[in-house]
Amino acid sequence: MKQRLLKEIEAGTKSALLKKKIITHYIYNGGSTITDLAKELDLSVPTVTKFISEMCEDGYINDYGKLETSGGRYPSLYGLNPESGYFIGVDIKKFAINIGLINFKGDMVELKMNIPFKAENTPEALEELRKLIIQFIKKVEIPHEKILNININVSGRVNPESGYSFSQFNFEERPLAEILTEKIGIRVSIDNDTRAMAYGEYLKGCVKGEKHIIFVNVSWGLGIGIIIDGKVYTGKSGFSGEFGHTNTFDNEIICHCGKKGCLETEASGSALHRILLERIRKGENSILSERIDDVGNPLTLDEIISAVYKEEDLLCIEIVEEIGQKLGKQIAGLINIFNPELVIIGGTLSLTGDYITQPIKTAVRKYSLNLVNKDSAIMTSKLKDKAGIIGACMLARSRMFES
Repeated sequence: MKQRLLKEIEAGTKSALLKKKIITHYIYNGGSTITDLAKELDLSVPTVTKFISEMCEDGYINDYGKLETSGGRYPSLYGLNPESGYFIGVDIKKFAINIGLINFKGDMVELKMNIPFKAENTPEALEELRKLIIQFIKKVEIPHEKILNININVSGRVNPESGYSFSQFNFEERPLAEILTEKIGIRVSIDNDTRAMAYGEYLKGCVKGEKHIIFVNVSWGLGIGIIIDGKVYTGKSGFSGEFGHTNTFDNEIICHCGKKGCLETEASGSALHRILLERIRKGENSILSERIDDVGNPLTLDEIISAVYKEEDLLCIEIVEEIGQKLGKQIAGLINIFNPELVIIGGTLSLTGDYITQPIKTAVRKYSLNLVNKDSAIMTSKLKDKAGIIGACMLARSRMFES
């Protein structure tokens, strides 16, 4: 019986569409009664009763008992059955991957952070990724048929609808999602890493009812996730959010995209790393000065971030603040264009806290329209380094059920 819904989804039936709407409602709103659900979805009570009954029978929905009301009959409260299915998220970083497993209700069941992995655009790296995912699946001891989807976060240009990645692991003409589904034996979807972070923050982070959100991911690179009216905006081909490749500076620094003058060349983790090395070599002092010539053990971005918020290294702080000012000026432009309720600063550099957010806020006030920036709160990511993996897990679930 459990496979009935999955077969209906694959067939694309009208029944499946309505059941997906019901599951999506429970994903975003938690439990509700049949009457409330019928009203929310603009369906008749008998229709909703029929579908809820089938989904309870299939094991996807639970009857959580009678809901106490002020008078009359007590209606039953229905919600997702946490054990009816599981979803895996994979968040690829530059030198590691994070893998998580959530249940049907969205609770994190298993989480492995910072598994060593070198994110290279090679078939060997893709094979290593497959092995690490398979190892994780074997260790969690969840039956294969209960893992309904795996979502993998990939940086750069990703089309989540077609399953194609155009920046990473693009060796074959077939979609990356299709290749990985074949290799792993479980349905796989892919999405852009920054969009996943935005979605994770939206569902489980600092968002408290806001529907119009810009998530700024300041990590090794720079990107934004856009949420409009509560829905993740992908653009026509899934390429939205390439904020770091806005041509901003008249410099001769070649970005990894191949062009010069990109915002990312002066306002990102890679820019912080490069500028720090340049300034130390010109004679400025830092607690990391002795680290820059260690060829066998190169200085990492994490070390620089730690030097800012743990060691309060003055040179590192100064560079972070300069990056915050440059970034804030461009975020002011985003605020003028999108008029969001909330701007979230996330990614590795957000771990420096006020050292980056205060210069951003100052620049936003200076360069954005007063009436517009009054609408926009600026906050630091609540999920921090877990935003990507939580978002990947949540996308694994929503990619399967959202219409």
